[in-house]
Amino acid sequence: MHERQKHLYVSVDLHKQHHVAVIINCWQEKLGEVKFENKPSAFSTFLLDIDKLVEEGLTPVFGLEDVGGYGRSLAQFLTDHGKVVKEVNPALSYAERKSHMTTQKSDNWDAECIARILLNKLAHLPDAKPHDLYWSIQQLVTRRNALVKAQGALKNQLHIQLSHHYPSYKKFFSEVDGKTALAFWEGYPSPSCLEGVSVKQLTSFLLEVSYNTCSVKKANEILKLVKEDGNTTKEHQETRNFLVESMVSHILFGKQEIGKVERELKELMSLLDFQLNSMPGIDLVTASALIAGIGDVRRFPNANKLARFAGIAPVYFGSGGKGKEQKSKQGNRALHALFYNLAVQQVQVAKGSKLPRNPVFYAYYQKKLKEGKTKGQALVCIMRRLVNIIYGMMKHKTAYKLPIVQEIEVV
Repeated sequence: MHERQKHLYVSVDLHKQHHVAVIINCWQEKLGEVKFENKPSAFSTFLLDIDKLVEEGLTPVFGLEDVGGYGRSLAQFLTDHGKVVKEVNPALSYAERKSHMTTQKSDNWDAECIARILLNKLAHLPDAKPHDLYWSIQQLVTRRNALVKAQGALKNQLHIQLSHHYPSYKKFFSEVDGKTALAFWEGYPSPSCLEGVSVKQLTSFLLEVSYNTCSVKKANEILKLVKEDGNTTKEHQETRNFLVESMVSHILFGKQEIGKVERELKELMSLLDFQLNSMPGIDLVTASALIAGIGDVRRFPNANKLARFAGIAPVYFGSGGKGKEQKSKQGNRALHALFYNLAVQQVQVAKGSKLPRNPVFYAYYQKKLKEGKTKGQALVCIMRRLVNIIYGMMKHKTAYKLPIVQEIEVV
């Protein structure tokens, strides 16, 4: 337990343009309020204002809700100047606001609620340790997710247009957004653009854009399907052609941007020297997403804390001496989804060889099913084991070594 009377509690309600700080003492008496701009040049003045309120023998401690967004610069500035900075979970300050008879909402009241949490739970709040490397990886992962989401929306729009232009377009190419397919849609956005095009000309075009992988057979097949579809030309066809060309150019641009982001991710990941991709099912994208969700693994004393943070550890609900553990719906849901998808991959069976991708986890999964657990419950058990493994791999920077077991073909 910390000695409350030896500290001054400074909490900050964070915003994009400005911050509002409230200072209280150990008796929850409000000593002052400071409003300052969210820029490094104003942080020094803010510290001077705090120093004026600090009496001899008192140590100021700071509490911030968002140390990864609007409050990141301030958290970095305070830690660089040797100040004690704590990260306050927004759920705690929200509960503090709701605990009062009269509910109110203002910047100074929000800051005061954060200060009260800081006063009562100082020993239990995590230190704010903004790391530029982890933060940069988080931003790159966020950027990639946004690009992938935009690509999905563009593909759906392209499907709609092509379903009108080329009713049999799904038979043209295996993937609608493949390199050859995109080149074809851009060059021939509708059947009207194919009028007068011979098999030889189309073959020459396909050979060039596919690096000689598409043959005369493919050109004949496309022209045959177009003829069987009939006349699909509609009013304002030129505008519809433009839409297809625009979507294709945006998809191509998105692919280039995703490639750039992944190259940046690869470079930053090499600085951490983790070997997460040594585990089956973990590639660069999954590894970077795990690191973005977990951050510095040293902030978790053990794997149990990480499991609770990810919402994988069960939560006990009880009253009057009766109760039971239930599945948690709390925690970091994005990180929870990552561990779920990884667990599914561990128990999957390869289509060609019909062998489990990870025989150890597959055997463990089958064991849990025989014990009477549902498939979902068995996957949660695997997720919990994966947390232990990932935690150890990140903490000690070790590689995953698949135990040697007899591989049994799955019938």
